[in-house]
Amino acid sequence: MDDLVTDDKRRPDSADRRLMAVNEANWDARTPVHTASDFYGLADEAQALDPARWFAPYEWEDLGELAGRDLVHLQCHLGTETLVLAGKGARATGLDLSGASVAAARELAARQESGPMAGTRYVQANVYDAVEALGEARFDVVYTGKGALCYLPDLDRWAAVVAGLLRPGGMLYLAEFHPLLNSLGPTPTAEAGTPLVLRHDYLAGRGAIRRDATYTYTDGPPVEGARESVEWMHGLGEVVTALTGAGLVIELLREDEELPFPRWPEMVRTESGRWRLPDAAPRIPLLFALRARRPAA
Repeated sequence: MDDLVTDDKRRPDSADRRLMAVNEANWDARTPVHTASDFYGLADEAQALDPARWFAPYEWEDLGELAGRDLVHLQCHLGTETLVLAGKGARATGLDLSGASVAAARELAARQESGPMAGTRYVQANVYDAVEALGEARFDVVYTGKGALCYLPDLDRWAAVVAGLLRPGGMLYLAEFHPLLNSLGPTPTAEAGTPLVLRHDYLAGRGAIRRDATYTYTDGPPVEGARESVEWMHGLGEVVTALTGAGLVIELLREDEELPFPRWPEMVRTESGRWRLPDAAPRIPLLFALRARRPAA
């Protein structure tokens, strides 16, 4: 077992468990909408599992060689990125809260009859229970992000889980939507179109935020059933402090103005195939990437 954290630091309280159960039900309800969506494109597996669809070039540079490395993807949802990481040679495991999402991920993985993706496995568990759910398994790489941290109430506990999953010398790679992105929203005006303004908190401190999740970030019909989700705001300083508090060493922190999809209608496509705000808008970070390592000794 790891020597950086204790089990009690990894376990959320009962109130947080109840709120995360709301998200579990919502993600179960989202899953059939997402599996049928053009956003995920599962009808065309070559498109759905195209590395350029999910990863920026710098992510591969930051991750380095993955062949032969044990990797766990936390909060993996449908497991598309997990399979792409496996396609790079990692022995990949995906973990997600939603049983429906894990079932869909396993179905997609089962269709990969040969090659490096064929051995990918998926586990259903709350991320705070990941160390216990994965048993004795420890990993060279923990990968997570792109809409993951906002569903976690406590980043100190999350960081303790990450540290507990890593072998000595192993690394966390987090590629996540920037807290500034989550704080901005459009405010329509007749004179100026849809300027972006600060509409939501950047920092934590006000507790859980309940949201109407009748429609999700993908195309498709409204969600049937559980239509509420719960989110928590986390600033960049909170992320870094949580990881260093768990004994990890920050090696790299990037801020990026591009997203893998257009968050707002006015965004323009770049030569990389990703999306950014138009030239007339200020250059601001919309995504960040962080690499942290568990010390080897």
